[in-house]
Amino acid sequence: MSKQYSLSEVAKHNKENDAWIVVHNKVYNITNFLEGHPGGKRILLQVAGQDATKQFVQFHNLNAITVLKKYTKLVVGELEGAQTTSEEDPAAANFGSMISFADPSWYQGWATPYYKESHRRLRAWARKIVEAELMPYCTEWDIAGQVPLSVSRRLGELGFLSGMTGSPQWPSEYAPCPPPCGIRPEEWDAFHEQVLGDELARMGSGGANNALTTGPSIALPAVLNYGSPSMKKKVVADVLAGKKAIALAITEPQAGSDVAGIQTTATKSDDGTYYILNGEKKWISNGTWSDYFVVAARTGGPGMGGITLFLLERDGGVLGPSSAEGFASRPVKCQGLGGSGTSYLTIENVRVPTENIIGKLNNGFKCIMSNFNHERLGICTTAIRFARVCFEDAYKWSQVRRTFGQRLFDHGVIRNKLGHMARQIEATQTWLDFILYQLTMIKDPQEAMTKLGGPLALLKAQCTVTLDYCAREATQILGGVGYTRGGQGERVERIYRDVRGYAIPGGSEEIMLDLGIRQAAKINQLVGAKL
Repeated sequence: MSKQYSLSEVAKHNKENDAWIVVHNKVYNITNFLEGHPGGKRILLQVAGQDATKQFVQFHNLNAITVLKKYTKLVVGELEGAQTTSEEDPAAANFGSMISFADPSWYQGWATPYYKESHRRLRAWARKIVEAELMPYCTEWDIAGQVPLSVSRRLGELGFLSGMTGSPQWPSEYAPCPPPCGIRPEEWDAFHEQVLGDELARMGSGGANNALTTGPSIALPAVLNYGSPSMKKKVVADVLAGKKAIALAITEPQAGSDVAGIQTTATKSDDGTYYILNGEKKWISNGTWSDYFVVAARTGGPGMGGITLFLLERDGGVLGPSSAEGFASRPVKCQGLGGSGTSYLTIENVRVPTENIIGKLNNGFKCIMSNFNHERLGICTTAIRFARVCFEDAYKWSQVRRTFGQRLFDHGVIRNKLGHMARQIEATQTWLDFILYQLTMIKDPQEAMTKLGGPLALLKAQCTVTLDYCAREATQILGGVGYTRGGQGERVERIYRDVRGYAIPGGSEEIMLDLGIRQAAKINQLVGAKL
């Protein structure tokens, strides 16, 4: 039990060389923090020896969790007589801030046919990890341009990464641990993965999100689903444990959404034991530090039928002879997604053993396409939670910020902005949950690709358009706070920079809208639509 202090005892510590304050009933010794306070020491000395909760909320209404979690080391006790806040029941129907539209409706007691008791336990488990171990450090990682690899190892040992592969069940053969919260491996479904991705996105950091999940969710499925037994044995377990990193190397300077247009080549050696790869890859997430790369190269004729996937190893031949000689990666600085390790790869006469082929020769396009639905679902999940973060922080700010003698919220134009944000968020979330349900009900992967490819393309566009709108409107509501890196508006400011990092990768909005309608036309023909 923490030591308790009365307000009169706290009041004795009111000088520069001995300064305490109370925030939310916890007593903080801020003496050695005065010089490091971003707002200057004078502001803190004005409330030294006092309960500063009101002032803290005024300046940290939006980032209170981040600040308080980061400085728990300054806590020396609790205020005498204060009621301790009991932890939320992980399986409770009501969970989170209870601000309308800040969380999905099932967090706030609304009935749902999709989310069960195990999903409620999982969201509480994930939120606790994200708030304690990730959110307080996102700004540091954004500035540094990299998330420490120890964070991936931490999420790996907890089982977080094992839940991001799109596998219809828990990957027990390779996962470092069973599913969290007592969930049985056979219970694991797409909605559990949705909960993990959704809670992780509350960081409001596309860079950290991509650094931690892009490998397991976008690159690893190719190995998990199409790799040889020896390849899977070597690669999968280490990636899920966070010990190794893997990147998907498809996009090229001249070939983005048009995957069939890639120009990297793979030429078979005379003795047939290896392939020689030559080409360039650009905008490769995690490429700066990854150990493995799933590389698409042309082994046949033009178009989608001549592409093969290879596993390239940065440090050379774990599966074969010194394969990485001639390979290099360098960082690519982008508008957003700071810390995601976006890179430019040069591949010059790199020898890759024949056994490093993923799937079948000239069948790589199919392997790539098989995970597109999963990749786009991950983008959708993150984008819609980012939109909620924008709404939540804008709503909270509108309650405390005053202009012209009244709260921002009391201005009709602000409520109008919030209303448009809320209606788009809720409509998009409903569509996402519906598509997820279809995914759990369709057992044939080929049928899922055919039936859901078009709707998912449209959903991806819907999610990023919604995010774009909410990021802009939230920034307008927050004003200068939303324009400043770090501080109260840090999540919104970061998300605003990250928007294009979701609207373009995985298929740009323009490509997605066109694909969605073209796929619908094909389905119309298949089912005999009466035109």
